[in-house]
Amino acid sequence: MSQKFPRLFFVLLAVLFALNLLQSSVTELIYDEAYYWYYAQNMAWGYFDHPPMVAFLIKLSSFLFDGELGVRFMSCILSAGTYILLWLMVENPKKKDYVTHFFLLVFSFTLMNAYGFLTLPDTALLFFTALFLWLYKRFLKHEGIMTTIGLGLIMAALMYSKYHAVLVILFVFLSNYKLIFNKKAWFAVILALICYAPHFIWLYQNDFVSITFHLSERPNQAYKFDVFTLGFFLNIVVIIGLLFYWVYGALFKFKATDKFSKALVYLVYGVLIFFFISSFNRRVQAQWTIAISIPLALIAFDHLLNNAKSRKWMYRIGIVSLLLLMYARAWMVNYRLFPMYFETHGNKEWVNELKTKSGGIPVVFENSYRRSSMYEFYSDVPAISLNNFMYRKNQYSIDGSEERVRGKKVLYVSQYRKSGDISYMHLDSTVFHGIYIDDFQSYRKLQCIVEKPETGIKHSLKVYNPYPFDVPLEQLEYTISYSNEHKQVKQMLPLKVENTLPQQSLLKSKDTINYSFELPLSTMERPAYFRIGIAENGLLPGLNGKPVKIE
Repeated sequence: MSQKFPRLFFVLLAVLFALNLLQSSVTELIYDEAYYWYYAQNMAWGYFDHPPMVAFLIKLSSFLFDGELGVRFMSCILSAGTYILLWLMVENPKKKDYVTHFFLLVFSFTLMNAYGFLTLPDTALLFFTALFLWLYKRFLKHEGIMTTIGLGLIMAALMYSKYHAVLVILFVFLSNYKLIFNKKAWFAVILALICYAPHFIWLYQNDFVSITFHLSERPNQAYKFDVFTLGFFLNIVVIIGLLFYWVYGALFKFKATDKFSKALVYLVYGVLIFFFISSFNRRVQAQWTIAISIPLALIAFDHLLNNAKSRKWMYRIGIVSLLLLMYARAWMVNYRLFPMYFETHGNKEWVNELKTKSGGIPVVFENSYRRSSMYEFYSDVPAISLNNFMYRKNQYSIDGSEERVRGKKVLYVSQYRKSGDISYMHLDSTVFHGIYIDDFQSYRKLQCIVEKPETGIKHSLKVYNPYPFDVPLEQLEYTISYSNEHKQVKQMLPLKVENTLPQQSLLKSKDTINYSFELPLSTMERPAYFRIGIAENGLLPGLNGKPVKIE
């Protein structure tokens, strides 16, 4: 072990691990972390936005610690593991003389640095990408059965981390097409699919809601070069940080000399080209390309070891990056260090204020899975997000969260209200208003299924009740929202429906009611989609139907 790891490596790794533990403990959660913490309260084989790995890591952390560290502890472990795996994959014997350079280089990768203590799906993606590449390198040297099994298990773990992991696996395999004829490679793939089967089953049981949302239902916007394509190039600079010039310079100069180094090149260029093409259709978020950080770190360190001039500059810029990132980490804890607010600032304050003013009763946040999960984490009071036609579906749309507040007195907080029974303020001076509802009832799981007419102008509408109780029809009002080609809602109108059995007063449990309707005339120019919603008990209409393309 000492031959592979110099003593200085373990000293610096221990310092980094301690730093990440401290950062995890004193930094408030960001909104996505709170949302994934909400995932972990009800473990499942899948969730609306992501596979279950992030929830699993949070659940493990919660067994050991409370508070923020109970969300982030496993991220600190995985980050340390990533550094170890990166070091193991470097075979240049000169590396032992440049341990400090190695840590400065990897620490300078901004998002990899952040995921050293934040718990997000990309945290696991980074670790399992590194572990997958390490095992693949061993597999190329010796196709042992344990390495093969390991590859299969880790490919499954990659896919359980984030759907983007398929790109990591795909481009590594494309770099070595002869794997198509390799029985052990196929064994690893089949093992991975078997291990991933529970998530496939979950997707099937939930109408492939995650895939449908990411591929077709996610709202978009019209193409803008500065936001989409230029934004993509800015993002791939941001994820690397101040060393981007030397890191990408090393990539351009890098010559693949074996199958493993070829895999590194394929992985980087494959992901970059894929998301570059995607940037002409949608805005590419910075973290979507995060997997390239692993091969880029290996390529950049190889360049550092073999180029004295670059090594000198990378060391200097690495120190500058270290200082700036440490200052940024401190700012994440205390906003007074820099005149700008971040998600980790002021959450405990607004939560405490709202909990005091509400009297500790459950809170229903309109269109905000972010605030609902953050509020519940810090208040230990039930909270849900009730999503309507102006928002999008999320985990609160498919789980049993409605039942946690049904029939109870709740505080209904809406960002669209100008006044209410109470108000509270966030650190950035944004004011929110809430009203009390004594007997809260919502039916956001009612499903509206539209069938287009073969002839004529009348559409048929089936409304299915999945609840274990009957729903009074008199409490329901139907609406239609029109959206543009990017699924941005531009108009909402009341919808007149005709009941085929007008004497019905209840929509029975697990039963369907049939209606017909004509599309009301929209004042919107060339609407591309419509969606049926149900407004119950004075609430804004929900997302009960799927977007239907207007021919």
